[in-house]
Amino acid sequence: MMRLKQDEIEMLEGKQGHAVQRAMELLVKYGEALGAEEFCDTANVCGTMSNTTPFLNKILSDFKSYDHMMSELNFDCSDVYDIPEVRCFSCQLEHGLDPDTYQIQGISQSKYEINAKDEEVEKRMNVNLICTCAPYLTGNVPVFGEHCAWMESSAVVYINSVIGARTNCEGRESAAASMLTGKTPYWGLHVPENRLGDYQINVEYPVESVRDWGLLGYYGGWAAGEKIPVFNGIQGQPLLEHYKHCGAAGASSGGTEMFHVVGRTPEARTMQEAFGGRKPKEVFTFGRSEARQMYDRLNSTAKSDEVDFVMLGCPHYSLKQLWQAAMKLRGKKVKDSVAMWIFIPRALKEVSDRNGYTKIIEDAGAVLMADTCPALGRLMPQGATHMATDSVKQGHYIPAILGLQSSFGSVDDCIEAAVSGRWKGEF
Repeated sequence: MMRLKQDEIEMLEGKQGHAVQRAMELLVKYGEALGAEEFCDTANVCGTMSNTTPFLNKILSDFKSYDHMMSELNFDCSDVYDIPEVRCFSCQLEHGLDPDTYQIQGISQSKYEINAKDEEVEKRMNVNLICTCAPYLTGNVPVFGEHCAWMESSAVVYINSVIGARTNCEGRESAAASMLTGKTPYWGLHVPENRLGDYQINVEYPVESVRDWGLLGYYGGWAAGEKIPVFNGIQGQPLLEHYKHCGAAGASSGGTEMFHVVGRTPEARTMQEAFGGRKPKEVFTFGRSEARQMYDRLNSTAKSDEVDFVMLGCPHYSLKQLWQAAMKLRGKKVKDSVAMWIFIPRALKEVSDRNGYTKIIEDAGAVLMADTCPALGRLMPQGATHMATDSVKQGHYIPAILGLQSSFGSVDDCIEAAVSGRWKGEF
């Protein structure tokens, strides 16, 4: 039985409305199932209160209103609640489409209109429409030790590992309930002792590029599963983009919600600190052969070298990556038979426009997109058969989700594929 504070009891008793009551009921059941003894307050929630892609077809046929949809999908209840404004600072993660390029994405007008109405409902609820898988790129940057309630596996692992904020990987229902209550169960990675490392990975292969860090993260997830890998032996200073792709890769191959890099990340200044004085459960080595093994696994679905779709930006590209892509595309031309899509947070689109990056990219024949990605939106160019990407996460999921062949490599490999129509990447 969870210990409830007075404000939590009042919410559970319905004194703040039926929707808040239902949200607290869900959180109490959730917390008790997990073995949590109490809640912690949160002032930073990232989730989805919208009809994401699987539900875009259902909203008109199955739900009478948006309150009906959210009552059933977010609060698991057939009763229709009047959904109030959120109680704490809350952000909407990715949507199922980009309203500026939805026609290129093959999205119907009716789905576009549903998405537009959905955004109006979210604004009424006072949910911030950042619509990105990487909230920390658009101004939502929690601080060390801050208790959050975030969905989105790559975002969760980033703020836990790199910033030292505290969150578990929440689901649609628990995140929505936290938005209405400002509470989340105190368990898992909110608890200091649960943030200690489990497996040691000695890094002997030089990880220097985004590609290398993606392979390292993919190996870390494979080795540690849902536990916490500790990477030892990293040389040089990792960048935001390196950590971003490392975490996303580990969350794809193994469910990683946190990692440590000895001497670099804030809770692993030393090996002693990373493990809290405990011995690792097992020690692995990440050398050239292990990196090659991960690379081959990510390229195992490619049956030919002909490429007709190039996808960059998962997790969404940072400003630095956007700049790099524009500079690499400057003066080049994407082959007519290839569609090249680059995904960024919408908040960076104006920056791209003002700096001329958008024009460089469009002049090359590529398209900037926001608010979604192929895996979440289930999007691909019509007739596409073979995707090239610099994202481990997309390379891992897209073959299963969309049935495409996939080739993984560096951004240079991908741009070469876009220009030539052929995959020439090598390990």
